[in-house]
Amino acid sequence: MVYIETRKIQQTGGSTYIVSLPKKWAERAGITTGSQVTLQPQEDGTLTIAAEGIIQSTKKKNVIDVNACFGDELVRLLIAAYISGSDMIELRANRIQVDQKKIIRSVCHKLIGPEIIEETANSVLIQDLLNPSEVSIKKSVRRMFLISKSMLNDAMQALKNHDQDLALDVIERDDEVDRLFLLISKQFRTVLRGSRLPDTSETTIDEYHDLRLAASSLERIADHALRIAKIASTLENPIPEGTMELLERSHMNSTAMVEDAIDALYNQNTDLANQVIAKVDSAKTSIDELNASLLDLNSPEVIVALGTVADSIDRIGEYGANISEFAINLSMAIVQNK
Repeated sequence: MVYIETRKIQQTGGSTYIVSLPKKWAERAGITTGSQVTLQPQEDGTLTIAAEGIIQSTKKKNVIDVNACFGDELVRLLIAAYISGSDMIELRANRIQVDQKKIIRSVCHKLIGPEIIEETANSVLIQDLLNPSEVSIKKSVRRMFLISKSMLNDAMQALKNHDQDLALDVIERDDEVDRLFLLISKQFRTVLRGSRLPDTSETTIDEYHDLRLAASSLERIADHALRIAKIASTLENPIPEGTMELLERSHMNSTAMVEDAIDALYNQNTDLANQVIAKVDSAKTSIDELNASLLDLNSPEVIVALGTVADSIDRIGEYGANISEFAINLSMAIVQNK
């Protein structure tokens, strides 16, 4: 049960303000005379008080029965347990099958933090070894942007130069973006529950919300870079020069929109964000011109493949516009909280 108590501020020594703590809360938190507490000022003017060490000592364990859980269902279950904030995940079954263990190891490899620390015939114990003090959502989103941007540029380069090795390298990089996105999703749920993270004193809940939304758009941008790379790895013949020029021009427009959108988000620059959104129509015009030119190609297979590339480039620009909207929303929220 949530209850609210009021306390009168007193002054001691002429310069120090003091306030008493609720007895029930103190007893539940194990606070006695001489105990240490941490005080963390928030940007919205509130003050978070916690018993020293209580957050580090509280471990959340999730025990899951996987007797009838296989394949993609098991993957989804493990990811959900990770995002929910479990520090320990214990998987139990009458006997854990070899295929199940392969999936468990694969999922742990694709997530940041979880490691298998104990394994028997009927159980697997996973512990999240990530040190939260080394993680910042702002840095994670920034890294997602840099990786997705490099993936997109290299995918287009692979398409232009008929470079299958570079295309395969882009495909492999997608896992890193997914890992960061799932970590950010986990962090956001942790903050929503009222838990403290290392950067919460300098990152508001509004910023967490809009950075999480931006991360979702960046994850999809990386998916489209992956899509382009897969097409580049399968095309048998070089793309005609004129068509490639139109592809590159559309790609540069969409990439610039995403770059400006991220800049606007991190600097709460509403003017720049509105400029990105205003470019959507001209970007669509460029994509329409590209699609029209594809109809002049001789191979139906190439027309379909490059049409898919054009669609991905178009969607990437739209995600840039979405991030710009998040930047405007965040700017307004920060102004209201001042």
